[in-house]
Amino acid sequence: MKIYIAGKITGLARTDYEAKFLLTQTMLENGGHKVMNPAYVNATEGFEHEDYMHICYAMIDVCNAVYMQKDWQQSKGARMELQYAADHKKEIFYEDEATREENFPILYGHPGTI
Repeated sequence: MKIYIAGKITGLARTDYEAKFLLTQTMLENGGHKVMNPAYVNATEGFEHEDYMHICYAMIDVCNAVYMQKDWQQSKGARMELQYAADHKKEIFYEDEATREENFPILYGHPGTI
């Protein structure tokens, strides 16, 4: 399965988020999956959050599923990615099931998406 990793990046030191995402990537790859890791996209100064999200959405488009890291709720971008994935009928996995929000993502007539 092709899986995109979603989690908090903004506000963390680059070395911290890269290590966190690499750990998840390694775990998923060891399980036999192909992984899209957005921590390796280096949007430099002059690119807005919305610009970066277009890249992330394209990465989600080529994946079957999204893996939500346990800190996803603290990230505007990860919340946007979760909604986008649900809207595009991607399978959703959670690092910590306790972070699953009962009423989010908002499913627009896509029963069974999650």
